[in-house]
Amino acid sequence: MKTIAIYDSAAGTFTLEKGVWRGTFPIADLPKWLNFYRQQAGRYPAQAANYAHDVNALEELGREIGAK
Repeated sequence: MKTIAIYDSAAGTFTLEKGVWRGTFPIADLPKWLNFYRQQAGRYPAQAANYAHDVNALEELGREIGAK
């Protein structure tokens, strides 16, 4: 299932959406969440393809906003 990451510059947050699940977090936490999903893919190889969608969405968001 595709994950979408949406940046809200006015609020300083980003929202991850995947199916019916949605979570909003401070943009400063983007590296933390990216690291979390990368670690999950390593911990649970059978689900790695699912976590890849999350990683891809967060990486794309980071590129869009110039985050490291």
